[in-house]
Amino acid sequence: MVSELGEVAPGRRVPVIWVDTGYLPPETYLYAEELCALLCLDLRVVQPALSPARMEALHGRLWESGKLADLQLYNQLRKVEPLDRALFDLQVRCWASGVRGRQTDHRRTMTVLDPVRGAWSLRPLLAWTSRDVFYYMQEHGLPQHPLFDQGYSTVGDWHSSGPDDGEISGRATRFGGLKQECGIHLPGLMGEGI
Repeated sequence: MVSELGEVAPGRRVPVIWVDTGYLPPETYLYAEELCALLCLDLRVVQPALSPARMEALHGRLWESGKLADLQLYNQLRKVEPLDRALFDLQVRCWASGVRGRQTDHRRTMTVLDPVRGAWSLRPLLAWTSRDVFYYMQEHGLPQHPLFDQGYSTVGDWHSSGPDDGEISGRATRFGGLKQECGIHLPGLMGEGI
């Protein structure tokens, strides 16, 4: 239990599940280390069953095909399956995420607490704006992701996210513009149609 930012109740650390797809930018790994040290997080890194090399050998570079079905398979293999496995193994019945309602069309339909694939998903920041997040981080001395200074307003895998460019921004920069969601926040398998 956290009593104040940076102060954790004796013997307690905040457990955090981090899905490491194997394709994150180097800046993300360094940022995670910085946050773990700063916030005393109990980081539980989960990875896909298939290594990146094995997945590419069996399925190709799924993000390059331009096909929605390939992106859905990629997200199922690299993100959804590892998260679901971790939630099951750790017997998690409710998990919190930092999604915000204004990020995507699907997220606009979410409520603060929804069932997602056998567990409850709590979204305490659902009503927050990007500005709210920025000022909260500034007020509490939290560092921004290093790619924020390079124009990124959202960061995912190195091949599926990019900086805002004046024409596209936010989640529209992800997944080559083919989809908005990776699937981990969706109730069904692979986020069909989203």
